[in-house]
Amino acid sequence: NPGDEIIVPTPYWPSHLGIPQLCGATAVLLETRAEEEYVLQPAALEAAITPKTRMLILCNPSNPTGALLPRAALEGVAAVLRRHPQVVVLADEIYELIAYDEPHVAFATLDGMYERTLTVNGFSKGAAMTGFRLGYVCGPHGAIKAMAKVQGNNTSCPSSIAQHAGVAAVTHAHGAFAEAATANFRRKRDYVVGRLRGMAGVSCPVPQGAFYVFPTVSAFYGRTAPSGAAPHDSTSLCDYLLREEHLALVPGAGFGAPGCVRISYATSMEALQEAMDRMERGLAKLCK
Repeated sequence: NPGDEIIVPTPYWPSHLGIPQLCGATAVLLETRAEEEYVLQPAALEAAITPKTRMLILCNPSNPTGALLPRAALEGVAAVLRRHPQVVVLADEIYELIAYDEPHVAFATLDGMYERTLTVNGFSKGAAMTGFRLGYVCGPHGAIKAMAKVQGNNTSCPSSIAQHAGVAAVTHAHGAFAEAATANFRRKRDYVVGRLRGMAGVSCPVPQGAFYVFPTVSAFYGRTAPSGAAPHDSTSLCDYLLREEHLALVPGAGFGAPGCVRISYATSMEALQEAMDRMERGLAKLCK
């Protein structure tokens, strides 16, 4: 209903902000901090909830930060929500198979949360099926039945080809496949984080899931390159690196974090090595 509030932790995936707006709800942004590994804090959540709050969007592991909420952090969130029965959870868990030092825990498995959680998932990430555009949602029967009515008059259904591919993913993407993919991502994560932490002026938490790093680069705002370029925010810094070094990064402003940039390490090690060389070279040109 108009005036209903949906809590969206920042940094956020842009759709998590756009969907509440499309529905006529009010998005309430709840900051998470790099110093706390971008993990949602229960006290901050409690402070953000009002009588108008109807939903919390919880992306775990997170795009864009790669943060993963371990079981203890999720239990803290659940403890807050038990005091506010009007709040349901939209749990975006599409990166569940890409977790490093802590296992992924489905929010709906926590005590009392199954009945009030809508779990969104799909095959684009853990099964590397990005082009099939196949996803799903699990939740209480009444909510799913209502969603089916909307989908049936909107997209009808996924193609049979995508559905058969999804069956193969459910059968084969777990176990050895996921373990090998995660080990590969871990090696690339460690390399990129190590390179970023070696660049003066850059700070970067170690992500525990997904395949993104989200370094803070605001120390370079207001500096000037020999070419005359003077980045003043994440967008202009990314534009500078694109023009000067032919390096494409994603500005943090689009994720509600203007001091950061997003880097995906879901590519070859050779590409990552070249990318880090270009980033280091471009940032070094910016004089205080």
